[in-house]
Amino acid sequence: MKSIGVIFIVLTGCFFSAPIVHAQHGPAPEKITINGQVVTAIITEDDTLYVADLSDVSVTSKRHFKSKDEYALYMRYRRYANKVYPYAVDAIRIFRELEEVMRTMKPREQRKHIRRLQKELKDQFEDPLKNLSRTQGRILVHMIEKELQTPMYFLIKDLKNGLTANYWNTAGKLYGYNLRRGYVIGEDPILDIVLEDFDISHKL
Repeated sequence: MKSIGVIFIVLTGCFFSAPIVHAQHGPAPEKITINGQVVTAIITEDDTLYVADLSDVSVTSKRHFKSKDEYALYMRYRRYANKVYPYAVDAIRIFRELEEVMRTMKPREQRKHIRRLQKELKDQFEDPLKNLSRTQGRILVHMIEKELQTPMYFLIKDLKNGLTANYWNTAGKLYGYNLRRGYVIGEDPILDIVLEDFDISHKL
């Protein structure tokens, strides 16, 4: 049986948690035009500081494995991670964008916006997610948990309630997930190595 139940709620609900407002210190970056080109800068009383977003670079040492079986597991995890990577990127992007847009919404507007977006995401993701295996689904969940630094259980609890979170945690255990425990570094060292090579962060 496929892990559609748990994975589907990840991409159509779990990342709709309450918006988090972070404190900001000092002047905020703003868009300005210089010589006809729009750039991001921080303007203070005495100076103008240009802001540039540089892509992260992953530098790793040569991989060493204790056995052929360990290497085979690594390669299998990498194939699966490549397959679910686009879904993880979409989940984080939507989560970050939703955080931003919901800052200015009233609670009633937030609920309406979430319901509308859930329907759109269901139409987009339901069919491809049906083809994920349990292991592929687990890797997708752990990718998202690693980036958000929060177990899926608590994302569901924030979005819905404790009863719903417990329901999905119980359902997840049938497919080998523990949504309350979340992603734990060191629990699967080979998976740790693989996930370090995938950047799913999203900057607004």
